[in-house]
Amino acid sequence: MKEYFYTEPDFTKDEFRNAPEARFEKAPADGVAPEDFHAMSIFPEYFKVNGEWLLAEESRMDCVPLLSNGSIEVVEFRRIKAGDLVAVGRTENCEEGIYVHPYGFTEGKSEDKDVFAFRTSRSRETAFSVDYDELYDILRYEKNHGKIVWVMGPAFSFDHDARKAFSGIIREGYVHALLAGNALATHDLEGAYLKTALGQDIYTQKSVHNGHYNHLQTINRVRYHGSIKKFIETEGLSDGIMYSCEKKGVPYVLGGSIRDDGPLPEVYGNAYDAQDAMRAEVRGATTVICMATMLHSIAVGNMTPSYRVMSDGTVRPVHFYCVDLSEFTINKLADRGSLSAKGIVTNVQDFIVHLAKALDAWEEI
Repeated sequence: MKEYFYTEPDFTKDEFRNAPEARFEKAPADGVAPEDFHAMSIFPEYFKVNGEWLLAEESRMDCVPLLSNGSIEVVEFRRIKAGDLVAVGRTENCEEGIYVHPYGFTEGKSEDKDVFAFRTSRSRETAFSVDYDELYDILRYEKNHGKIVWVMGPAFSFDHDARKAFSGIIREGYVHALLAGNALATHDLEGAYLKTALGQDIYTQKSVHNGHYNHLQTINRVRYHGSIKKFIETEGLSDGIMYSCEKKGVPYVLGGSIRDDGPLPEVYGNAYDAQDAMRAEVRGATTVICMATMLHSIAVGNMTPSYRVMSDGTVRPVHFYCVDLSEFTINKLADRGSLSAKGIVTNVQDFIVHLAKALDAWEEI
């Protein structure tokens, strides 16, 4: 795995030494920031307070920084309380005591790259072999030295091999949290319970008689038992993604949507409760892999900074991957501000099987 070294700004330079103190104004009301509030980016940001440059250690894009007990706390607008001291200023290069540091993990913009070159974007024509090799190394390291958060759409639950592959990845310890929606969990449990996903046999992909009832039958039965865990135990299920999470003790957050059926008991119906639960898992994440879910990918991308301050005070990068068959999803994630996300354009079912085999998480039957 590549080693990444963080270089903080050189605070001895004149622009830092001569910079004014960052300004903080009281919030006029609950949930309301001062007019000239500062909004955070995904990059490390420093604020000059009493002559010292303070790093916002837990950040989130589009949120506001508060001065609280001598440190910088970053909160959503809805968490602002009247009287909170909110940083104000829209500049980023010390002019107002605020500095955004986008090149902390590099030497700056590379001088050895041609200004004009072919195939520098990430599209279906990109060769992703190097990305796969890098990801294998990252996951092997992060398994015991970081926190790996997976963000998944329902595509995995429709295919037998994909379910098996991700179950193996969970079993081998490469999953520390799972973020998804009602659909992934429902159709995965349907696969374990009735061997179908949306009424199609997960092996043959053929529709079964009255199969359109199967996901509803599954949801109804889970609701009868009161929880996914109780349903798995009582019904004697023994395979699948949700089964593996429960067996391994991997936490999962299921964020609901307007179109949900049922939903399952664990699904968060309130969007902000789901956001809070998701962010609780994203805090501390050092690798995030989003697969085949545009809205969840963008949501998690918006709450994941490009860096993480570790318990020993070191600053390290957060590895962020978005895997999708659609270039549109990957491009849209970048357009929403997640500039550090690395895209892989491929079929996620094939991707996860390939990954499981490379990580020795695939068991032949």
